[in-house]
Amino acid sequence: MAAAKAKMTWKKGGCHCGAVQFEVLAPDEIEVQACNCSICHKTGFFHYIVPKSRFRLLHGKRKLTAYTFNTNQAKHLFCSVCGIKSFYVPRSHPEGYSVNFRCLNAEEFHSVLTVEFDGRNWEEHVDELAPLENGA
Repeated sequence: MAAAKAKMTWKKGGCHCGAVQFEVLAPDEIEVQACNCSICHKTGFFHYIVPKSRFRLLHGKRKLTAYTFNTNQAKHLFCSVCGIKSFYVPRSHPEGYSVNFRCLNAEEFHSVLTVEFDGRNWEEHVDELAPLENGA
């Protein structure tokens, strides 16, 4: 899917309790990655990675708690109230955000293609991830 060429609109999302709310600029048809790394597998995170210019935190900055592990490059951000990680700064794209598609309003999308990503062997497969496209 050519996200940069498609018309994009701001789509809303947030954590379970609503303390953290955000918007992401995205087309109606997107591709998300289902990663099998240790943290994504346990949390069911479906990655939709966007540049920072296509992400707006609307509410809840003070409610976010950061967690890092292993290389400490990824900044996993959780709601301190309900514990949901709706987005984070990935080590693959530190200039962007990985938004959990499951935390977006799914009815705002017409088509979502899910592709597998081998995060257990991240170093061997990181080059398979598409570079960020601003498309704003």
